[in-house]
Amino acid sequence: MRIEIRVLLAIVFCGYLLLAPALSSQAASFPDHPIRLIVPFAPGGGADSNARIVAEPWSKILGQPILVDNKGGAGGTLGAAWVAQAPHDGYTLLYATPGQQMTAPYLFKDLSYDPFKGLIPIGKLTAGNNVLLVNNSLPVHNVKELIDYARAHPGKLGFGSSGIGSTSHLAGELFKQKAGIDIFHVPYRGTGPARSDLLGGQIPMTIDTLSVYLPLIQAGRVRALGVSSLKRDPTLPDVPAIAETLPGFEAIPINYLAAPAGTPRAIIDKLNAALNQAISDLNASKSLAPGTMFEGSTPEEMTALITSEQQKWKDLIERANIKLD
Repeated sequence: MRIEIRVLLAIVFCGYLLLAPALSSQAASFPDHPIRLIVPFAPGGGADSNARIVAEPWSKILGQPILVDNKGGAGGTLGAAWVAQAPHDGYTLLYATPGQQMTAPYLFKDLSYDPFKGLIPIGKLTAGNNVLLVNNSLPVHNVKELIDYARAHPGKLGFGSSGIGSTSHLAGELFKQKAGIDIFHVPYRGTGPARSDLLGGQIPMTIDTLSVYLPLIQAGRVRALGVSSLKRDPTLPDVPAIAETLPGFEAIPINYLAAPAGTPRAIIDKLNAALNQAISDLNASKSLAPGTMFEGSTPEEMTALITSEQQKWKDLIERANIKLD
């Protein structure tokens, strides 16, 4: 038996020695043809816009075109499945938002990919910001007044979102739970319809994308009570963070890039280095929308962030009993 084990180990080791030069050569020549960046949403949205913004400088650094390919559907999980099942050679990548790995595992009963092991992060790309907004007719002017009003009118206030399981929905549920108030969810098919009803007074409040609502805030058509990051946003320096009233409150959409599991580490490192350089260049040029900032990371830092966000949203989704199927 010992001889058989030794023979087996020798075969495995010899196989590695034969394979190692090929892997090293593959990484050294990478990339030698265009890369596909899958955006798991339809064209025209924030993810699509940011993907195209970063693709240009990233492709110049890598020396090959990065082709943005929109594959929307099922809350972004169809595109994620496409990438998870692609060859792990670094030529098919995913523009990931919180849905594909941080929240989808707890919203869907079945996914056609493994959200925990099917994708590996390349690095963080953006950290956006949401803002808590109310219709101007609601007699509140800060987060404390809103909480007090909700407690005085239990079950009467509805918060709008861009859909069940969306970032805006989960942000509203987190606010509800941390504030200990009785408010109800009003889902819409996207931010646009929710925005229209907030303006029209059909819904009194929402927590949604700062950059989308910024023109309305600046025009005085809606009232901003707080941003969803731990600190104030430079775009709205006079608007406090919700966390100043509800310590620890944070609900920001984190976007990052991922590759199929099994992609060689040398290729991940090359993609990460080029991505962080592209991010540095973009931040210097201030190419992003207000309320959004490119933020690079190592693959390990992004992995740790995914893990912590998974636990955070898993707990909230289970407490709120949110289901998509």
